[in-house]
Amino acid sequence: MNAPIDFNAVKTRQMTAWASGDYAVIGTTLQLVGEQLAEACDLRWDERVLDVAAGNGNATLAAARRGCKVTSTDYVAALLDRGAERARAERLDVAFQTADAEALPFDDASFDAVLSTFGVMFSPNQPQAAAELARVCRPGGRIGLANWTPEGFIGQLFKVLGGHLPPPVGLLPPSRWGVEAHLQELFGESAAGIAVTRRMFNFRYRSAAHFIDVFRTWYGPVHKAFAALPEDGARALDRDLTALLDRLNVAGASSLVVPSEYLEVVVTRR
Repeated sequence: MNAPIDFNAVKTRQMTAWASGDYAVIGTTLQLVGEQLAEACDLRWDERVLDVAAGNGNATLAAARRGCKVTSTDYVAALLDRGAERARAERLDVAFQTADAEALPFDDASFDAVLSTFGVMFSPNQPQAAAELARVCRPGGRIGLANWTPEGFIGQLFKVLGGHLPPPVGLLPPSRWGVEAHLQELFGESAAGIAVTRRMFNFRYRSAAHFIDVFRTWYGPVHKAFAALPEDGARALDRDLTALLDRLNVAGASSLVVPSEYLEVVVTRR
């Protein structure tokens, strides 16, 4: 029998990983996803919006640009600092608060909409995180999510990482949030409806080597994986990531464009 998962220990390791490098370098390229999610949720002026696991604030900024009263949260304060820099540059009034997605420090039904782009899906205790999103969203409000799918590029990238540094036994992969049946399990009881749209985000880099260099330097999980492996293990990881990127590249030999599937999800709160 497997021992119970120590979610706090997992979360501590995750926080260390996401605080390493500088996720904002990667996150900024994903801004389009936040804009599309804001439209999918039909955000209205003066609505109260919470961005959970906000990173450097893509959904935060998208909601604020639409006149919403936004609170941006993450458990890594340094990431919120990046979001605050962006908000100040655009003269957007946003509240930033350090918070754990699995224990949100807000009253029940505090928000008209709760958003997360490629954020809450990395919470180790998935049912608890989903319950918190539903708890702080008012009846009739919307929970908007962008989640990588298991079959898509980022889902496959994490499988490659897991092959070199296996995750804790029994821990659900983050990409389960990109499975429609799992979303029904997570939100079914609290949802009046769950609308799902499959979308693609294109990662654009010079080459596979350029992508790996950027992610190895700035993207916490990849940065920490390379740092944790011995030299021969790091070379093997590099080879496997290169093979994945080359296989999925649709730009030919002169550049790198890798489509990555994700689910755009709008849960209407019961």
